[in-house]
Amino acid sequence: MSPTVKKILRAIAAVTMVLGLGGGAYYFYYGRPPLVKVGIATLAPVSEFVYGSGIVEPVQWAKVVPVQRRRLVQMCRCEGSMVKQGQVLAQQDNAEETAQLKEMEAAHQQFIRDLDRANKDDKPKAEIEQRRTAVEQSSSRIAAQKSRIEGLVLRAPMDGLVLRRDSEVGEIVGPTDVLFWVGTPSPLQVVAEINEEDILHVALGQTALLTNEAFANQSMRATVSQITPKGDPTKKSFRVYLRLPTNTPLKIGMNVEVNIIFRETPSAIVVPNEAILDGAVQAVSDGKVKRIPVATGVRGTRATEVKGAISPGVTLLVPARKELADGRRVRTENVVSQVVPPPAAGPDSSGRPETSRDHIDQEIATSLSTHLNNIVSDARRDAR
Repeated sequence: MSPTVKKILRAIAAVTMVLGLGGGAYYFYYGRPPLVKVGIATLAPVSEFVYGSGIVEPVQWAKVVPVQRRRLVQMCRCEGSMVKQGQVLAQQDNAEETAQLKEMEAAHQQFIRDLDRANKDDKPKAEIEQRRTAVEQSSSRIAAQKSRIEGLVLRAPMDGLVLRRDSEVGEIVGPTDVLFWVGTPSPLQVVAEINEEDILHVALGQTALLTNEAFANQSMRATVSQITPKGDPTKKSFRVYLRLPTNTPLKIGMNVEVNIIFRETPSAIVVPNEAILDGAVQAVSDGKVKRIPVATGVRGTRATEVKGAISPGVTLLVPARKELADGRRVRTENVVSQVVPPPAAGPDSSGRPETSRDHIDQEIATSLSTHLNNIVSDARRDAR
């Protein structure tokens, strides 16, 4: 056998080997079932909520507001202190009213003397009645003036704690200014605003979950104790009162996010949100994909309640893949025993960047072409 023929045979053998390697590479990428990420349908408690926002307030409390617009001449330093009903908290300037009262009292004394003189002098009955009427009218004016002066004294409306004190001595305050908040330190409640579209789901005795940024890792609860019968047509909301437990860490005046539970299912089937596609999930059984239609219930940030021909423990594609038809064979990367968080966007569930098929095709073609060209070039060179 001539050297040229031997070289050609070696070239053919090499080409056959390369084609075999290429076929193996093609099968490695395309012939094998695709690798998929899976999760498990799990039994878990689910709840439906009505959302609102509210403010923590005492159950019993009152504002202290001046009746007249006057300058403050006295304010107690009693914020945070217990006070009794009727205790003086502040005093407005009453100098003008006091001066008028003195004039009224002096005039009243004169009316009394005039009446006494008329009785002694045996004046006509009509004159005596006229002077008696003047005395009575004067007494009424004095009583009204004393009431106005008393109105300038601001007193505690109830037994309780001075929750807040505003304004300072020297300021001019009136009926629109709240000087004190007085209330009982416990029990506390949350006054929440609920959208009118959701109020039909709210009922007395329901449990509410509360959140506040100051207690990010703490679960807080309250109970619906009262629902205002008439809503606010402007805000399109209803006021709902939630009674707080005695050991609540919340403080008066705090803002809270409110979620009122109106339906609870202690044992529902839940799947990762990414497992649901076009009203169905894709189960994996014996290495094959099977589409199962489901109806969705409560949807959370990571998992969703589903109903249908699905049972706990079923292995599901996570995320669901539209390109995988029923009966398609797949390889599972791993199976988790609980609902897993959705995979991060970008990389696939294995953590490796996704590789497109176009890119794989290009790599295989380039490798085969380069290798064959090298073999043919060597054979031609030897033949010469």
